[in-house]
Amino acid sequence: MPKLPDPSQLPVHGAMRGCLAPVSAYGLSGGDARGVDPGSPDPLRGLTFTVDPTEPAWLKWQSYRRRGRSGSASLMWRIASTPRFRWFGRWTRPHMGSKVREYLRCAQAVQPGSVPLMTVMRHQGKACNPGYTAGGASEDRRTRRWYRGFARAVGSARVVIAFEPDSLGTIDCLARSRRRARLKLLAYGVRVLSRLPNATIYLEAGASDWEPAKRTAWQLRQIGIRRVRGFMLNVTHYDWTSRNVRHGLAISRRVGGKPFVISTAMNGRGPLHHRKYYGPHKWRTINVWCHPPRRGLGPSPTADTGHARVDAYLWIGRPGYSAGACNGGPLPVGSFWPARAFMLARYATGWIGPPRGTKNGF
Repeated sequence: MPKLPDPSQLPVHGAMRGCLAPVSAYGLSGGDARGVDPGSPDPLRGLTFTVDPTEPAWLKWQSYRRRGRSGSASLMWRIASTPRFRWFGRWTRPHMGSKVREYLRCAQAVQPGSVPLMTVMRHQGKACNPGYTAGGASEDRRTRRWYRGFARAVGSARVVIAFEPDSLGTIDCLARSRRRARLKLLAYGVRVLSRLPNATIYLEAGASDWEPAKRTAWQLRQIGIRRVRGFMLNVTHYDWTSRNVRHGLAISRRVGGKPFVISTAMNGRGPLHHRKYYGPHKWRTINVWCHPPRRGLGPSPTADTGHARVDAYLWIGRPGYSAGACNGGPLPVGSFWPARAFMLARYATGWIGPPRGTKNGF
């Protein structure tokens, strides 16, 4: 796992529209898809994940190949051919439910037996200051309604869901009066999605270079980690896989031994750190979190991690998408940025941790 697609067998842009295949519980591995019991078999083992031929990286690869730009096509293929999570959120409109159902139908029509990977990112996180309310109670109501609609659209389809990246680590960005409400809102979403009969669900749990394990474990218990398979790490960060394994085990011990997955989409060169001078004898290590230069794609998705509690390494993060205007990124957030995609492909590695003698990935 995973099996790379045959380019000749996948459609051109637009061919996934209007698919007639029914949404069904397809791609089952024969085990318990939900996998709520930590001792149950890894529900991801043996699955073939969907590769989406309508994503920008695939379309760019097709364009480069058609125009004879073999070098660019080869680099873009490293991203385009790898199963990645399709993200759904506030931008999935109008008719979010219809778009979800169409995606699931077409995934089965185009790649029968494959399992779609879906990220839910509906919580609002547009600012970080003591007065930020994230839309207040009215936005919470809209989000709860969205969770219900998303669950109805998924229905009985066999899917893997990554739930609300960055939602826990950014709680301190909210006004104090809104932090408990965020936890309650996430708990509601977990309850709704956990009822899906064929969904394997992993909850946001930050990264090894973010919040301490003790605090994250407490938050996971508050939002209902007991209801789902486990948690996910490193979705929006670049930290080494080996460090996330250690961090994840520290969290797992505090949440009943729950398994976890690690996003390796962009951590092939690890994080970028530099020292900043703040005055006499005052230095601070800065983690360049937004578009750090010379980073690379990380280890390919696999369920063969060698760790009993690590279900898989997956590409949950979105290589080549802009996280904002920082360090030259294009707006709006979520725009596909080919130059960034080329960089990540060019510096790709299969490294789990930093090789001896390297600094910042080199």
